[in-house]
Amino acid sequence: MPVKVAQEWFAICGGCEVTVLDVGEPLLDLLPELEFVHMPVIMDHKLFGQTGENKEADIPQADVGIITGGIRNEENKHLAELMRSRVNFLIAMGSCACFGGIPAMANQFALDDLYERVYRGNSTTDSGETPKGEVPALLDRVYAVDEVVKVDLKLPGCPTTPDMFAAAIMHLLKGTPFELSQKSVCDQCPTIREKKAVSTLKRPLEPVEGAGEPLNTVRCFMEQGFLCQGPATRAGCGGMEGGTPRCIKAYMPCRGCYGPLNDTANPMVDMMGALSTIGLDPAQIPDRAAQFNRFAGAKGRLRVTGRK
Repeated sequence: MPVKVAQEWFAICGGCEVTVLDVGEPLLDLLPELEFVHMPVIMDHKLFGQTGENKEADIPQADVGIITGGIRNEENKHLAELMRSRVNFLIAMGSCACFGGIPAMANQFALDDLYERVYRGNSTTDSGETPKGEVPALLDRVYAVDEVVKVDLKLPGCPTTPDMFAAAIMHLLKGTPFELSQKSVCDQCPTIREKKAVSTLKRPLEPVEGAGEPLNTVRCFMEQGFLCQGPATRAGCGGMEGGTPRCIKAYMPCRGCYGPLNDTANPMVDMMGALSTIGLDPAQIPDRAAQFNRFAGAKGRLRVTGRK
């Protein structure tokens, strides 16, 4: 009997859903073993019934649930709790679900300040009162899924790689343990390290010295003066077999999209230490908290600072 799968998306761009489609040919091997009973991106199964006849949202019973996106509003929270009650095994997929992702950068600001900046004081928006009743109310901040409900497996990434998703599902089907790499991006980066950097940070879109040359002949991007978050970012974006990280392969510094090294790690602390070790002054970075927690602002890593 196929394993039933239900999926919902919250505060997210939709890239993790595309990841499922990008699994490609291996997905053909998985599909006979799976039955998707709810997944907005690929099927027309509506929360309130196919014609909107139901007064309450409903998610079908399933063996496995997948949530993508952080929890931003009351509807997200309700659906996360509903999903948890309907499934036996829950996966948080993508950095938004695992750590808050880009939407959690809003956690630096009080809710009313956000309304004022985005909806009332924006030159392209007609100012108005905060909607009540017609749309779900925002929560006080963006939450990672496991801050609201129990999560059985977290798959980080912006987006998660297709092979990571496929591997996790295969292990689940076989009943075997699935483990993520405990290494950092730096551990899988082939560039050369000399343990000393140039003195001034460069703009991220300046060309990397040695771009186009074999990466094992190119000097570490951070030692060249580029802010690369590889020391504080979990490996995995290069694939389950430990390939070269995606941004590094494109001669771009790591932006930190795979999130912290582990659940208790603090990317800002880890990056401040890495920068100081090679002689770069962290004070050159004007917004360190947001920069180093760009993909991991939930769980108290980004807080209201009183700024406007």
